Amino acid sequence: MKKGKRDKALEDVKLFFKGAFDMHERSSSFMKKEAHDEMDNFLLICYGDLLGIPLPTSYYMLELLPYLAEDLDNWEKRILRRQSVVEDRWGDFCC
Repeated sequence: MKKGKRDKALEDVKLFFKGAFDMHERSSSFMKKEAHDEMDNFLLICYGDLLGIPLPTSYYMLELLPYLAEDLDNWEKRILRRQSVVEDRWGDFCC
């Protein structure tokens, strides 16, 4: 076996075992994405009127505003950047 092929095979074996047993990086990125999605959903329920969705609970959610104010700007940018919330969520579970 040539040196280049042997190095390639060794690299492939290393990548296989890293993918099979090193779940820390993948699971932490998955959990971060889920946390952002849940926070986005919560803020959408609380402050959907900022995006033009009329919600009767917005008046009562003003009490939470001081605690969530720093997250609202980034949240609004993330939500407006999405093409479709359904397609984003379906992409997590589909092929």
